[in-house]
Amino acid sequence: MPRTFIAVCLDEPTREAVGAEIERLKPLSRAVAWVPPQNLHLTLKFLGDQSEDNLTEVLRGLEEVAAERASFDLTLHGLGAFPGMERPRILWIGVVEGGPAIRALQSGVEAALERRQFPPESRPWHPHLTIGRVFDPRRWQRDASPALRESIARAATTRFGTLAVSRVALMRSDLHPSGARYSELRSVAFSRG
Repeated sequence: MPRTFIAVCLDEPTREAVGAEIERLKPLSRAVAWVPPQNLHLTLKFLGDQSEDNLTEVLRGLEEVAAERASFDLTLHGLGAFPGMERPRILWIGVVEGGPAIRALQSGVEAALERRQFPPESRPWHPHLTIGRVFDPRRWQRDASPALRESIARAATTRFGTLAVSRVALMRSDLHPSGARYSELRSVAFSRG
């Protein structure tokens, strides 16, 4: 059974801009597991291991959602951390323009899949692009240099690009010793423009 999730994929110019920022930050801390540029995406819903029958239902749900949607622009801007910079678990790039549209898309995906017996997320969803994970908070406290913190603070005003969102993708995650590899199983284009 493949491990899957639903996402909005990046276009190449945006992926390159974010990848360049990751490369700039990478030497400043070994406490962060940085996301490889080819794995960058905005997760709408994590599904976990799913049977082929379940994935057929997921695709039906995505087709239902896509039939009601029009394309929209999404601008990636600024850097931050969940839950905060003192004890981060996730380093992210935020969303400025297109926030209401992507929230509506995620809410539509959640509702369509809940109607198909997929359990809803227990935590509120916030649009963001994960660029790194901190697995050891003590190492972060030890290794997060002032240079890294200053770089992240400076990037809080950086714009990483605007992408046209016109489809939603069902993704597969394969775990390897070198890390996860993501591949697109299928995407569903929005019907309205």
